[in-house]
Amino acid sequence: MKKIYSLFLFAAIGGSAFSQSGIKKNDTLLLQPIEIKAVRAADKSPFTKTNLGKKEIEKLNLGQDLPYLLNQIPSVVVSSDAGNGVGYTYIHIRGTDAARINVTLNGIPYNDAESQGTFFVDLPDISSSVSSIQVQRGVGTSSNGSGAFGASINLSTNEINDSAYAESNNSYGSFYTWKNTLKAGTGLLKNHFTVDARISKISSDGYIDRAASNLKSFYVSTAYLDAKNSLRLNILSGKEKTYQAWYGVPESYLDSNRTFNPAGTEKPGEPYSNETDNYTQTHYQLFFNHKIHPGLGFTMAVFLTKGAGYYEEYRAAQTYADYGLPAYHNGPDTIFETDLVRRLWLHNNFYGTVFSLQYQHGKTQATLGGGWDKYDGKHFGIVTWAPQGFPSNYRYYDHEAHKSEVNIYTKVQQQLGTHLQAFGDIQLRNVKYDLNGFENNPDLNISKNYLFINPKLGITYYKNKWQTYISGSVGSKEPNRDDFEAGKTQQPLPEFLYDAEFGTEKTTRNYSFGATLYYMLYRNQLVLTGKINDVGAYTRTNTPSSYRAGIELQGRINFDKHINMTANFAMSKNKIKTFTEYLDDYDAGDQKQFQYHNSDISFSPGNVGSAALNFFPAKNLEVNFISKYVGRQFLDNTSNPSRSINNYFIENAQVNYLIRSKLPREINLVFQVNNIFNKKYEANGYTYNYVTGGNIANENYYFPMALRNFMASVNVRL
Repeated sequence: MKKIYSLFLFAAIGGSAFSQSGIKKNDTLLLQPIEIKAVRAADKSPFTKTNLGKKEIEKLNLGQDLPYLLNQIPSVVVSSDAGNGVGYTYIHIRGTDAARINVTLNGIPYNDAESQGTFFVDLPDISSSVSSIQVQRGVGTSSNGSGAFGASINLSTNEINDSAYAESNNSYGSFYTWKNTLKAGTGLLKNHFTVDARISKISSDGYIDRAASNLKSFYVSTAYLDAKNSLRLNILSGKEKTYQAWYGVPESYLDSNRTFNPAGTEKPGEPYSNETDNYTQTHYQLFFNHKIHPGLGFTMAVFLTKGAGYYEEYRAAQTYADYGLPAYHNGPDTIFETDLVRRLWLHNNFYGTVFSLQYQHGKTQATLGGGWDKYDGKHFGIVTWAPQGFPSNYRYYDHEAHKSEVNIYTKVQQQLGTHLQAFGDIQLRNVKYDLNGFENNPDLNISKNYLFINPKLGITYYKNKWQTYISGSVGSKEPNRDDFEAGKTQQPLPEFLYDAEFGTEKTTRNYSFGATLYYMLYRNQLVLTGKINDVGAYTRTNTPSSYRAGIELQGRINFDKHINMTANFAMSKNKIKTFTEYLDDYDAGDQKQFQYHNSDISFSPGNVGSAALNFFPAKNLEVNFISKYVGRQFLDNTSNPSRSINNYFIENAQVNYLIRSKLPREINLVFQVNNIFNKKYEANGYTYNYVTGGNIANENYYFPMALRNFMASVNVRL
């Protein structure tokens, strides 16, 4: 940490002594990182996308996790375990969860290789280092990493800051929420060198009881540039400790005790104080860019992501046999079960390389890219405390998992005329799993190999400020690790998606409006059915046919220099053609089956909308009113209203005032009120259903979001 603080001191005090003229734009194509261009959709690509720039990100970044910064994008729904957007947060796009959303960080895969989920809590305050974000809805263009099954999120930190800077960003808000960030950069030194650095700390008690978060992170990036080459090293690291809040609140508690947290309550008396999730993740990224000639550029990156952590839990009445131990004998008494504290550990390394070769000449642009990566994970559990019968730090399971991937893609964008452009893209992706046992099925070994071919075609027409496109894409995706625990007789199949998109938009200086029509047909989509696998756990099962179809509308209007408005609204149908539900029958001791036709896909609201009304009443003063509507979401795939999340409409307000002076150059004051009208609502949940006494019983659990709350921020830039 001493080295990081030295970088801040250097940038703030000594950086200005060096030349700040910056490298000339016509000398190099390296100012805009080509590793990002390789995976992003260009402006005229025939894909549905939204771009966020640095200023937009800074405006939204008050300490909440990155999904909350994307909440105003069409078809996006976000939620939070703790209820206030700090700690574990989740995002759905077009009803697609994070395990089906491809995420890259500077073109490098970010999704967890095993679960394929995305946990931004592992890189706290990454938003303070991100300079641009592109969200693609649908299959989108080929990228590195897991298959995009509804959306892609591309994050970039690698843009060049050509002037020295130092910043302090400090926020405080409800639930004792604090965000403290220090950022500094040297700018371009001698027109060749640059260093950027950040340290951050975020803490919050959370809205839900004991849902506290303690998050720390740092970011260091240093680069050398000349007219034809650049070499950049990034190190990003995050450490999170969060009290577990992932069990939800029972439905019966919502009116009387909506902040109830069952975590830790198996301990007699007061809840267990260390029922926490602990994880440290560090990313090392090394990029080399080379301009071969003015129309040809090459980039290559190598990376290593190291992760280690555990979640600790108090468990009551655990049988010794479940931990591979004999019953405990205490004199004449035989004891078969005990309370204990255990830690479930994960150690992993994810490493590999990505590359791209980009060509542009005349009316043709082409990219050849791809990569190789490998994941090595160790899963083990340790009993750290029990009153008797356990050896010290007893390790009761220990399993390894390995996954490797090779992919290669080529993209061609061809100008066909003055107003017409065609796009073609094909990707080959090979995935290999080697899984050596599971906690509840230690003798199950899995070795699987998948080869996917993902073509994409589209055409764009643009004239008189109109742009219209149509595209067709194929996406494919391997199951995740948990799916394979189903057992030898219930192994999952890969999933396939066929996506058609049609969009049109008109953009002028004072207004824009657009519409996107999409149809996403799934084959063998994996969904929870309630079916029990070989070891008595509930597992996802392939459903033969399902689809998502919808329209996304969006617009912007500048009424005058003092007021503007943006809005979007998405309407969709999300259906499974034939769905079989399995319910535990406590009367008969087996499972009952119920069949449904054209039922709604879970967590896929039919209507999602957002709007922002922005006022500029005086110079450097901005007032924003931000609205969000999310329709009913079903907790399972039965379309049963008794197993659903009610629709909700909430409003936030933000006041932003900028003070400019010689030193400091800028002071930005921000005050934001979330959920102005104190709406009681839930944004996530799950359900467990069973048969007892001849009747179906529903047990629903919800994740309530915070009532009216605020954040205030003081940001100083030297």
